[in-house]
Amino acid sequence: MALALGASLPSGAQQPNRRALPEGVTVQKDLSYVLGGHERQKLDLYLPKEADKPLPVIVWIHGGGWQAGSKENNPILAYAGKGYAVASINYRLSQHAVFPAQIEDCKTAIRWLRAHAKTYNLNPNKIGVAGSSAGGHLVSLLGTAGEIKELEGKAGNLDQSSQVQCVVDLYGPTDFSTMGGSHNEPNSPESRLIGGPVTENKDKVLRASPLTYISTKCPPFLILHGDKDKVVAYAQSVVFLEALKKAGIDASLITVKEGGHGGPGFTTGENEKQIELFFEKHLKNN
Repeated sequence: MALALGASLPSGAQQPNRRALPEGVTVQKDLSYVLGGHERQKLDLYLPKEADKPLPVIVWIHGGGWQAGSKENNPILAYAGKGYAVASINYRLSQHAVFPAQIEDCKTAIRWLRAHAKTYNLNPNKIGVAGSSAGGHLVSLLGTAGEIKELEGKAGNLDQSSQVQCVVDLYGPTDFSTMGGSHNEPNSPESRLIGGPVTENKDKVLRASPLTYISTKCPPFLILHGDKDKVVAYAQSVVFLEALKKAGIDASLITVKEGGHGGPGFTTGENEKQIELFFEKHLKNN
């Protein structure tokens, strides 16, 4: 598998194109998961041309501080050549709408995939998600808040479930109340996301934090985080892991030694193999 989560390489450095379309894979671009919705409410769907049974799905949710980023930047395309369908979604950013618009869009996209499972030969019972940074926050929310109706939104295929079967969270924030430092500033990405200063909106902070919703019903989690991350503290994932395990959830944390907020440490062969095995176990083997 090929995750492309590293920081930019120095000028002149060479690396393989990890976002190249695998051989034998087609793409459906800009599928609207909300009929007549916002321009950001679209997804791309990558499908193997030949599949003898409904495909498990991995959904990529991009990062960018909830105020930037795109579905075009999809580092998990290789999975479409390994017996999965791959979806990459856009969602409304904080300049378009404040939370919970972002998780509502993610949930709506999951419901859309289930509603169109027969059209695209998808297995509606096998949907996993992965995301980094702000995307890690959103996939973690999909995992912990699967049955929280107040976060479902009102757009599209409400007869379908938005629950996911497994989550890969790459250095996503999980508890806004303990991030501290610049994250507490009135103009921080977190404050922009919730629509007001983090320090003055405890209820909104609680509502936006994946840690809030942990229960015995959460799906399995695989978390990766660098222990030298200066953007989202490593402790965010440590505390999150402990809470998941306390609830009896199958969860594990891969610590990227000397790793920052992304970077080459995340794309070692061993880490990529662990992610691939995680998806195989929860989307293919049971």
